[in-house]
Amino acid sequence: MTAKLDLFTAAPSLMKEWQRASFAISSSLEPSLAELVKIGASQINGCANCLNMHTVFAREDGETEQRLYLLSAWREAPCYTDRERAALGWTEALTRISEGHTHESAYDALDAEFTKEEQVKLTLMINVINGYNRLAVGFGGWVDPAAIRSAAKAAAA
Repeated sequence: MTAKLDLFTAAPSLMKEWQRASFAISSSLEPSLAELVKIGASQINGCANCLNMHTVFAREDGETEQRLYLLSAWREAPCYTDRERAALGWTEALTRISEGHTHESAYDALDAEFTKEEQVKLTLMINVINGYNRLAVGFGGWVDPAAIRSAAKAAAA
């Protein structure tokens, strides 16, 4: 797949701000949970770029192959915590919100596992990954995960 355009060339200042904000939002929750949520949303959205990137990051952060393979069946798989299940349910509800506003049961689980502040952080992170999915799928983007890690380290410095 060849990218239709380079986002950072087309809109450099906005993309740098988007990236800066996304790093800050993502780092506001525990890394393992953040990667599971990003992978879950990317599975729903069919974003090969983000699936590749976030499975690499999850493995680097110590995630197991079993949990990565079972993520698309998280409801039936016994290897996720209640907190992770709540986050994955909320991710799915918000990512699929155009299919109907049936997120109340997902919110109940979220509310039981996350503080109000964490709920906002998680919701912002879900918005960010859905945005990145749309950028990557829409413009045919493919980025080497090592380049993203490098950019994240530079942004944090």
